[in-house]
Amino acid sequence: MSGMLVQNMSFKSGQTLTLTGVPNADSTNFAINIGHSAEDVALHVNPRFDAHGDQHTVVCNSFQDGNWCEEHRGASFPFNQNEEFQIKITFTNEEFLVTLHDGSQINFSNRQAAEKYKYMHFEGEVRILGIEIK
Repeated sequence: MSGMLVQNMSFKSGQTLTLTGVPNADSTNFAINIGHSAEDVALHVNPRFDAHGDQHTVVCNSFQDGNWCEEHRGASFPFNQNEEFQIKITFTNEEFLVTLHDGSQINFSNRQAAEKYKYMHFEGEVRILGIEIK
């Protein structure tokens, strides 16, 4: 597994995870995974510059029981290669709210209905500058 892995750092319902990063100059995509483990991902946020048949699209999904579930696509794509971004994620046991740095939001169902996650994995062509949970 490549990328940056954070484990045993509790992210609880009602808290906000703020992630700051910079996509590489030649980035095709990167991903933010939040859940219980690599095999149990409640939220997968995948900004795609040009990957998996998508261009300038943010795809959200979850991974359970060895399978990806139904994808959800956001309407906005405020990312630029080699430019800093900030994403804020909050959640309840019903849904995740992903706020992109242009102010646009993606509502994604908390399909696992958990109130705490302790696994975060950041992967792809991106440099993570900061992670904060409040």
